[in-house]
Amino acid sequence: MTTMSAMQFGVVFPHHEIGTDPGAIRAYAQGVDEMGAVNLLIYDHVLGGDRSRPGGLEGPYDKDTLFHEPLTTLAFIAGLTDRIELVTAVLVLSQRQTVLVAKQAAEIAILSGDRLRLGVGVGWNALEFEALGMDLGDRGRRLEEQVDLMQRLWTEDSFSYDGEFHTVDRAGMKPLPPRPVPIWFGGSASAVLRRCARLGDGWIPLGSPKPKVSERVASIRSHREAAGLSMDGFAIQAQAQYAGGNPDRWRAHATAWRDLGATHLAIATHDAGDTDVDGHLARIVEYREAVADLD
Repeated sequence: MTTMSAMQFGVVFPHHEIGTDPGAIRAYAQGVDEMGAVNLLIYDHVLGGDRSRPGGLEGPYDKDTLFHEPLTTLAFIAGLTDRIELVTAVLVLSQRQTVLVAKQAAEIAILSGDRLRLGVGVGWNALEFEALGMDLGDRGRRLEEQVDLMQRLWTEDSFSYDGEFHTVDRAGMKPLPPRPVPIWFGGSASAVLRRCARLGDGWIPLGSPKPKVSERVASIRSHREAAGLSMDGFAIQAQAQYAGGNPDRWRAHATAWRDLGATHLAIATHDAGDTDVDGHLARIVEYREAVADLD
């Protein structure tokens, strides 16, 4: 595949370390905006389970892990910043009400000056789906229909929709966003890649830049070609960890992602030891200096 000569660098919102002080969140958002980060990624979970519950709890997070709600947090950040793109990475769309998400996303896109990118996924946490009144088993089919419906809500004045999961009877949504909000898909399963290729504007891979990523990019390319779509303008949003690294490791990791076709790389500065907002910003600067000639 073609080697990318440059990537755009962004940041990952340090969700469970930023705390709940609005001043700290403001300082972080404005700091990354001023330093020229291309985008800001925010993770999503609504609930965390209690590890003392019967049967225990599996998974990388629990009730004590802090997750800011993505859309309301990005709305707040939109009003504090001027340039940085705002990305959910990823919003568990299949456990949310589609029309409401479309409305919320349209509003953020309008008020931010078209800076929202909606990364979506099917999720995995049965506890969340149950609490939100959604079925975990049909989440993949529902997600496809959700994206289709949102695209129509963002572009059509009035329409009817009779789907497997949604019904709209001669209705429309105002105000409309400046354009359909770009949709990026997270995940790596074959069904996700097919869905991403047909319906998406970008892919958010999980994990590290291993050779299998190249196979997945090739799969997306093949599915897009079969659907009459090109890869022009299609984004691949990878992530990089500050924790456990050094300039040589960061550079090797970023170079590997670039060579696999990543168009964007977001730096995650959490889980690297106690720090404050200034510390998170300093880590971003340190990482960027190590990979300066790759952007």
